[in-house]
Amino acid sequence: MTSLSASLVRGAVTSPFKHPGRPGATLPAGRLTLPAAPAAPGPLAAYRRICGFPAPEAGPLPLPYPHVLAFPLAMRLMTGRDFPLPVVGLVHTWIELSGHRPVQPTEALELTVYAAGLTAHRRGTEVTMVTEVRVGGELVWESRSGYLSRHATKAEATPKAEAGLKAKATPKAEAAQAHALPAVAEWRLPGDLGRRYGAVSGDRNPIHLHPLTARLFGFPRAIAHGMWTVARCLADADRQPGELRTVRAEFRAPVLLPATVTYAAEPGGNAFALRSGSGRVHLTGTVTRAL
Repeated sequence: MTSLSASLVRGAVTSPFKHPGRPGATLPAGRLTLPAAPAAPGPLAAYRRICGFPAPEAGPLPLPYPHVLAFPLAMRLMTGRDFPLPVVGLVHTWIELSGHRPVQPTEALELTVYAAGLTAHRRGTEVTMVTEVRVGGELVWESRSGYLSRHATKAEATPKAEAGLKAKATPKAEAAQAHALPAVAEWRLPGDLGRRYGAVSGDRNPIHLHPLTARLFGFPRAIAHGMWTVARCLADADRQPGELRTVRAEFRAPVLLPATVTYAAEPGGNAFALRSGSGRVHLTGTVTRAL
């Protein structure tokens, strides 16, 4: 966690000198890798508890957990001088998780992180970050995440882009689909959830820790970590440990803490959502399962 804290400090210092949207911006070409090592039992058990995963004496890692293990590595890359986007203010917009097979906690995991591409977004610039996990050279797990740096944009949509936007469901239609899913569980989230998950994951972004620090970034109260919300949903969706193979989740609106939220899911299906009593949809996603 010491290296992660150093990365957060470096990101706060370097962010004001970075200008997203500048023409010709490029991503660092290199990859960062951690030597192979098994997951530490204590932090893994704490993660299982706070996210609602069962704690078997022996069993595969929860599908999102390698993302937590690799987070310090991703932060080191994104706070480097050659990374074009300021890490302060980056918004996690989506994530894809793929487990090629169940990964056991005792296996020596080699973690690799790299930046795959920059994409123009109607609200700024989005970077795709990739994490890969190998065991003995075999690729056993990978993820792709989108992080948005918000800034003013001038470009108008091209006819091709406009056609793509029309083909995609509108936010109103997506909200209707999320509300059509039947409620499965209601969760009451305490005000200190961000601090508790931050202690487990190492992600101590100030927007998650306290109302005062969250207000500095435009939020009226601290907000729940997006990775906690998706993990909590997957803890309910994963009926048998190791069953889930892929996940695609979209982070649609922050969860202000404290909060009461509803987990909804398609009966016997693959779609899920997290929504509030006011009708706001916070998260939507789909999963696939082992045959």
